Amino acid sequence: MPRVYLSLGSNQQPEQHLRAALEALRERFGAIEVSAAYRTPAVGFDGPAFVNLAVALDTGLVAGELDAWLHALEDRQGRRRDVPRFSSRTLDLDIVFYGDEVIEGPGHLQVPRDELKHAFVLRPLAELAPAFRHPVTGVSLGALWDAHPARGDVLEVVTL
Repeated sequence: MPRVYLSLGSNQQPEQHLRAALEALRERFGAIEVSAAYRTPAVGFDGPAFVNLAVALDTGLVAGELDAWLHALEDRQGRRRDVPRFSSRTLDLDIVFYGDEVIEGPGHLQVPRDELKHAFVLRPLAELAPAFRHPVTGVSLGALWDAHPARGDVLEVVTL
């Protein structure tokens, strides 16, 4: 069973939607590891700040099945798909790493995710798995975070 790392975010009632997502993930996958949650500015559009965190879990689902399950969870939380891709959202769930696989799938399934370059994705993942190595570059998440330009910035921690 591969170890999977997810990025979770919301900027519309984020505490409510992220708590619901964590509950659903625990119900479906059992024990999960959860990073701290951080409030960060919206990236790519003007909008309310996001709350972002990371989750690690083990699953027997293949990446495409997991991605479809995550999209269904987003939809149950009111995620709209008839708006621009970069806009406010109730819930955003992305597979950042699926074991050590590199995947280009249907829709926007891309593993590892390019968004790893952003502090809102990298910081929580580096907290959960600092020794995990990027399957393409071989660099650990801890080393990527240590070298990140936002490494010295203070990120607001949000209690869920």
